[in-house]
Amino acid sequence: MIEPTLVLATRNPHKVEELRRILAELGLEASIATMADFPDVPDIAETGITFAENAALKARAVADLTGLPAIADDSGLAVDVLGGMPGVFSARWSGRHGNDRANLELVLAQISDVPDVYRGAEFVCVAAIAVPAGASAPAASALGPDAVVTVTGAWPGHIVREPRGDNGFGYDPIFVPDGESRTSAELSPGEKDAASHRGRAFRLLAPHVAGILKRLDVRSGPRASPPEP
Repeated sequence: MIEPTLVLATRNPHKVEELRRILAELGLEASIATMADFPDVPDIAETGITFAENAALKARAVADLTGLPAIADDSGLAVDVLGGMPGVFSARWSGRHGNDRANLELVLAQISDVPDVYRGAEFVCVAAIAVPAGASAPAASALGPDAVVTVTGAWPGHIVREPRGDNGFGYDPIFVPDGESRTSAELSPGEKDAASHRGRAFRLLAPHVAGILKRLDVRSGPRASPPEP
């Protein structure tokens, strides 16, 4: 069995599938683990007030807890007439984390009286990569003084009035990208990966991932449990 060379800091199976496709398309040769491979590592609280803060703190924490370079992202929907919200609260907009249908329906209810011309929105994704504390100097220096780098991808569009499509998750069924008549959930996985906020962010992150994999001795293997204090 090939040991993991980096870990995706998520337990969301939809996101894991999407990120694996994107990284494979970018030609990054690495065995990829997810948080499901580290049951002793706790969930990392998203205490930041921006996508960048949340992505960076998750990447740093998971890198330190697993001993592997970690990729994390924070993403969400920013609706113009809601002042950019749900934003960082996208996954728990209705009050319970991960209730996609309730979140989607709440957004539709909040802008139900808004004319179509004012229903602009965008998906935003900030992706981050971090190396474990104590990583080799070349690896750490590749990411700058904080040993973490973040990049941002945005996907503009608008919100429709009824959900359509079964190929996505989250707010995909109500989001139509600019230049499209279909919702994100009506696009094929390949079409979505090529244009989405997450695809754009991970393409920007790819050179940093490749650089870390070249510099860091990542084949020493992961730690399945948090390090001793």
